[in-house]
Amino acid sequence: MSSLPIDSLGQALGHAISDKRLEVLRRIGETGSISQAARDAGISYKAAWQALDTLTNLSGQPLVERTVGGQGGGGARLTPEGEQLLVLADAMAEARQSVLQRFGALPLGGQVAADTPLPTLGGLGLRTSMRNQLACTVVVCEQASAEDPMVAVRLRTRGGAELVSVITWDSADLLALSAGTPVLVLCKATAVTISAGQAPALGVPRQPGTCLEGRVERIAAGARHDEVVLALEGGDHWVGFAAHPCALQPGDSAVAFMAAAALVIAHPS
Repeated sequence: MSSLPIDSLGQALGHAISDKRLEVLRRIGETGSISQAARDAGISYKAAWQALDTLTNLSGQPLVERTVGGQGGGGARLTPEGEQLLVLADAMAEARQSVLQRFGALPLGGQVAADTPLPTLGGLGLRTSMRNQLACTVVVCEQASAEDPMVAVRLRTRGGAELVSVITWDSADLLALSAGTPVLVLCKATAVTISAGQAPALGVPRQPGTCLEGRVERIAAGARHDEVVLALEGGDHWVGFAAHPCALQPGDSAVAFMAAAALVIAHPS
C-alpha cells in the first residue's frame, strides 16, 4: 500500500467521527456495492453518495472507484487511499479508547462505540448539516477600508477555482488567516443555486456573491426543487438546487451561485 499525505486524510477522519461516513466506506469495501453499503448502514443510496462526496472532498484523495462487468454486473471497490483511510480510522479509534481509559472515562478494558460523541473534547465529534465542505487555501484577505469591520477572503480550491467569503475582520484575525493558510469552506446546500452556463470572472472584493463552475454529476428530482451535484476540477463536489424541472443533464456545464456571506471558513485543526 502506498504512503499517503496524512494531513489531508486526517481531515476526513476529523470530520467523520460521529456520523456514518466511515461506516459507508467500510461497508463498500466489504460488499463491493454502494447500494448494499447504504442498506447495511441504514441510510438512503443518495445519502451514501453524499458520504463519499464529503470524504473525497475532505481527504483530497479518490477513495472509491466504480467497477464494470463481471457476473454480478457493476459495483464499487476501495482505492488504496480508501483502504488506508480505514486503517487510520481504526488506529485513531484505538488511540481514542486508550485516552478515555487513561482519564477515567471508561473502565479498564471497556469499549466505546465508534459513533460515540466525545463532549469533553471540545466538539471533536461535532456533526454539521452543511453538505458542502471544501478544502481551500487562502489567497488574500482584503479589507475595504481601515474602518470597515468586514473582510473579503479570497480562496483557491484544489482545482484552481477561486471563491470569496465575506467575514468579519475579528474572525479573520482569530483564525490567523493569511496567504497560504489551509482552511475548510462550508456552505449549506440550500444556500446554493445551480444554473447552466459558465462562471463569470471574479469581481471586486466586496461582491455580494461568488460561484463555482463544474459539470453535473447527479440530479435528484423533487416537487419544487431538484438537487444537483456538481463535479469540480480537482475531484471535489458541490451540492445545490435548481428549480424543478431542471433542464440540466449529467455531463452538462453548470455554475453554483451563493452569497459570499454564506461561505463559512473553518480551520481544519
